[in-house]
Amino acid sequence: MNDSDLNNAIHTPFSISVPDDVLAHIKQRVASYPWHEMPDDGGWNYGTNMGYMRELCDYWVNTFDWRKQEAKLNQYPQFTVPIDGINMHYIIEKGSGSHPMPLLLSHGWPGSVAEFSKLIEPLAHPERFGGNIEDAFDVVVPSLPGFGFSGRPPRPYGPRKIASLLNSLMTDKLKFDGYLAQGGDWGGTISAWIGYDHAPACRAIHINILTLRHPEGPQNHHEQCWAEKFEQDQIMENGYRTLQATRPQTLSYAMMDSPVGVAAWIIEKFYSWSDTEGDDIESAHSKDELLTNIMIYIVTRTFNTASWIYYGRREEGGRTFSTNGTRAELPTACALFPAEMSAWPPRTYVDRMFNIQRWTKMPRGGHFPAMEEPELLIEDIRAFARQLRQDNAKE
Repeated sequence: MNDSDLNNAIHTPFSISVPDDVLAHIKQRVASYPWHEMPDDGGWNYGTNMGYMRELCDYWVNTFDWRKQEAKLNQYPQFTVPIDGINMHYIIEKGSGSHPMPLLLSHGWPGSVAEFSKLIEPLAHPERFGGNIEDAFDVVVPSLPGFGFSGRPPRPYGPRKIASLLNSLMTDKLKFDGYLAQGGDWGGTISAWIGYDHAPACRAIHINILTLRHPEGPQNHHEQCWAEKFEQDQIMENGYRTLQATRPQTLSYAMMDSPVGVAAWIIEKFYSWSDTEGDDIESAHSKDELLTNIMIYIVTRTFNTASWIYYGRREEGGRTFSTNGTRAELPTACALFPAEMSAWPPRTYVDRMFNIQRWTKMPRGGHFPAMEEPELLIEDIRAFARQLRQDNAKE
């Protein structure tokens, strides 16, 4: 990829600029929320904590500065480009040095491109952070179709279909000869499908979650114990997932008209899925980080279409990875964060699905490592890329 590729007319420069009246309307809706109609449950047991939501909303109305967060995101070059009839938004930060490795970073739900704010510059320009310029990446961060600043698909798309769109972005639109795909949450599932369906254009994948399942299921006692525990652990997490996979439209009627509702729906996940100190959600995420991500859903009015991916996965066949049992043979790195709510299977199970070249058990962190533990994630991506470069040099 060179500068002429980005100067092509189909790549339209993009800058985030939310109208003042939209921001004023959101603030008014938050300020007028009828708190008196909702008794305080005194904790997080029944869902998002009332006391914290009041505190967050007070900050939202009186202190939060969207323009400051908007400017942080706009420091990176952004474009839109049509792919399969969808106007896809992406950030691209070209790396330092003469041979940066192309890197696709894919977010999930309830995330956004803001999830990678702490990763983009260190990955693209390691020398600015005490690192080696040889570790640089050309960093590409798209908004998934139906999410944030991207257009919506004509109907719900699942992760396998979205994988084909992102591969097209990297190869057909940005003209990379090959790239490394990384992601967590839906981004991890999308990266897995990219690796399975779109190698060798995708040279390798790095994932920090595994939601996919081998069609033959557990094969030994250790794997069976994991599968049973996983199902037990997910009982209290399945409500939102089932709703968004079956009746997303019904939920969206309420959410599209309630900024506080969107915030509470999303905050619950950042609380329960992150590696927090006790009940302190802000031991993992600041109010500004939480509200920036929430605001992206609200100002773009994409809560509805972002939930479609769950419906799309169900139509694609659910969690099953490959019905014939074949594995993805491209090099794969797995980063295991201990507080990940979707607990990793034993390595023996994952080995039957991927050609694992790196298996890193992290000392801390949860479902959102790009936000919670960016340094750990950055170093693991760099280390895997070094290994890939070394292996390529030997060939």
